[in-house]
Amino acid sequence: MKLSGTGVALITPFKKDMGIDFDALANIIDHVIAGGVEYLVVLGTTGEAPTLSKDEKKKIYQFAAKHAAGRVPCVAGIGGNNTPEVAADMASFNIKGYEAILSVSPYYNKPNQEGIFNHYSHISKTSRLPVILYNVPGRSGSNMTAATSLRIASRCKNVVAIKEASGNAEQFMDILVAKPNDFEVISGDDNLTLPFLSMGMCGVISVIANAYPKQFTTMVRLGLNGNMAEAKLLHFHLYGMMKSLFMDGSPGGVKYVMSKMKLCNNLVRQPLAVVGKDAMAALDKAMSDIK
Repeated sequence: MKLSGTGVALITPFKKDMGIDFDALANIIDHVIAGGVEYLVVLGTTGEAPTLSKDEKKKIYQFAAKHAAGRVPCVAGIGGNNTPEVAADMASFNIKGYEAILSVSPYYNKPNQEGIFNHYSHISKTSRLPVILYNVPGRSGSNMTAATSLRIASRCKNVVAIKEASGNAEQFMDILVAKPNDFEVISGDDNLTLPFLSMGMCGVISVIANAYPKQFTTMVRLGLNGNMAEAKLLHFHLYGMMKSLFMDGSPGGVKYVMSKMKLCNNLVRQPLAVVGKDAMAALDKAMSDIK
């Protein structure tokens, strides 16, 4: 699987009774593929995985892969803070239609760097698919340092990439300058993607691509091809939206925008809540600025 370009962290749409809206999910998958995304990430953070039952997750994994039907690769989000349980989930995962697993660094427990290394060393041995690390200290409560990322990359042969969402440019560069040749670095921040592409990142796993796949994937391709002048125009065209999407929590922001596009209902599962009036106003303004 080539990880270059735009992967989209798919939302999970809900019906008014808060059941999963599979018709909407099908339309969203068609929408992002038609918009040019290179791969789908199913049940990452944006998919509200912590609010779903194991049975619901299984159904979503199977539905997404079946509906994508090989048009683009699929990546499954499987992570947690109980290492043996994550390993068991990976070992039992039905890999049909999937080419990799995105696994978040353990959250809440706040393991030290040795604990993070041991976690990935253990789960990578049980996975039948390549593993993508996911460092997101703003959500997990602990940062996976560049040294730990590089240690995992060099010692865990089934680990092929990292989604880096620390927002720390120096940390990104420390990884990029010393990483193995076959290890990729993926942006986890939409609004920082373009400058990080210039440093050598291979692409992004995106939230905004749920709503604006054509514009965002075009920007990423221009950046990867070195056409920074045109890419910069698109970046700033989307910049207001990229900022506003996270004003009042994610995926509440992008779900509000997509509800306006008639792609899904403006619903999230508790403990999340829909975005407030100030965020709605900012998102409405950002939508009106995007042609």
